[in-house]
Amino acid sequence: MAAAKTAQAKTQFGYRRHPDQDRSGANAAEHPVVIVGAGPVGLSLAIDLAQRGQRVVLLDDADRIGEGSRAICFSKRSLEFWDRLGVGDRMVDKGVVWSVGKIFHGDQQLYQFNLLPEEGHKRPAFINLQQFYAEAYLVDRVEQLPGIDLRWRNKVIALESRNDGVALTIATPDGSYQVHATFVIACDGARSSLRQLVGAEFAGQVFEDQFLIADVKMTAAFPTERWFWFDPPFHAGRSALLHKQPDDIWRIDLQLNPDADPAVEKLPENVRPRIARMLGHDKFDFEWISLYKFQCRRMAKFIHGRVIFAGDSAHQVSPFGARGANSGLEDAENLAWKLDRVLRGLSPEGLLESYHVERSAAADENIRESTRSTDFMAPVTRQEARLRQAVLSLAKETEFGKRMVNGGRLSVPSIYDTPLSTADRDDWRGGPRPGASMLDAPVADNDGKPTFLTEVFIKQGTGFTLLAFGNGAAVDVPEGVGRIQVGGEGGLVDAQGLAGKRYDAEPDTAYLLRPDGYVAARFRKVQRPVLDAALARASGLN
Repeated sequence: MAAAKTAQAKTQFGYRRHPDQDRSGANAAEHPVVIVGAGPVGLSLAIDLAQRGQRVVLLDDADRIGEGSRAICFSKRSLEFWDRLGVGDRMVDKGVVWSVGKIFHGDQQLYQFNLLPEEGHKRPAFINLQQFYAEAYLVDRVEQLPGIDLRWRNKVIALESRNDGVALTIATPDGSYQVHATFVIACDGARSSLRQLVGAEFAGQVFEDQFLIADVKMTAAFPTERWFWFDPPFHAGRSALLHKQPDDIWRIDLQLNPDADPAVEKLPENVRPRIARMLGHDKFDFEWISLYKFQCRRMAKFIHGRVIFAGDSAHQVSPFGARGANSGLEDAENLAWKLDRVLRGLSPEGLLESYHVERSAAADENIRESTRSTDFMAPVTRQEARLRQAVLSLAKETEFGKRMVNGGRLSVPSIYDTPLSTADRDDWRGGPRPGASMLDAPVADNDGKPTFLTEVFIKQGTGFTLLAFGNGAAVDVPEGVGRIQVGGEGGLVDAQGLAGKRYDAEPDTAYLLRPDGYVAARFRKVQRPVLDAALARASGLN
């Protein structure tokens, strides 16, 4: 079905001829970065690079934002990334905020969970927001940045890798043309044409069970929670999911038989009775209907010469757990600062290899969790079905049974297996270790104005930042490194004590934060030589 009619932002864009199309051969235009694919990952990556001062060409083979709500569930980590890109407020203001999920077996609730039970965070655990809204807001932000050249109806049809970059042949309504790029980033989705052009393949598993997605518009009194059923009375023997979106749109997922005919199952006249049984009425309208199979696959290498893959072009997971779009956005924030440093000559090109190492490990983690969810939701063997039934029987009464239930465990920020610095051998009772993302906490400035650590981090700029606690270590930070002081004279006020608690802070405790907000190193007492060594290691300089 067509995209939801409730979208208020511009969704279709016209093709425009570019002066690059009048150049050819040895005279072809040269660009430092060409990103292929204007979905959430490609758009976010382009904005991040542009805010770092890089010029970006962004190509998309369509002339409109994708149809259908598609991805709807965006995590706290993604929202913090979008805050750095200047679009976080708009996403949250439009989105449906939620943190509570409920699991049912039959018509009985087994248990509920809260993904962010503690106070003191700027952003919620998740928002639900149709992907076309997210893309529209990102396009609006792109249009505010002169460093991004967004070209619609520009499709890459050929690629030639060279020692100093990549030559791309691009088809348009006016014919094809060529550009040369120092780096090409493939964000062109699960059916990536660039993946085919470099001769790479996906490896992994495609599951046979099918799931029906129906986005329906209706007025309902259901709370803004994630409801998941095993073997519900309205859909016996299968699973179901209910989520609220903006504009009174509700996402419903229904598990189907493996041999169900997709063409037949997608017909509105066949979907309506299923939804009516679930809701107990038929007072709803369809906004979008789709069918999908689980796929848990990835490329062996995310980097092919000067062509780098991100998002669904590099890896695929099942939709349950909201791991697809959120992991793609983590790809973008991981890659942007590294690519910026390489282009500026501040780090060797070998730094980009850490993108593959870290994000391929994250992809493996997401695939592993998605596969476990699929195996539990759609058991194949009799033994798997018996195990699931036993777990569900135990879950209502026992904590260990609840922990074994898997209805799609929700996305969390990846923790990279980064070699620990020597200083991290100190005694730590908590706090984010090197390779983990920074934690948010409420603080106040010298004037008593409340703010959050994530907001202060954004104001430091786009480089590394030293987050120091207590009276502050008597060490000068290197040039280009920002500094956030919590406590001590002139420092931020941690009135609630949450910042100190979350970072296991003692006087002189300090954390070195990478430009993407991940912890590069931490110190009980920082000294300049150790700080310099940690910076060099994180920058790929040793």
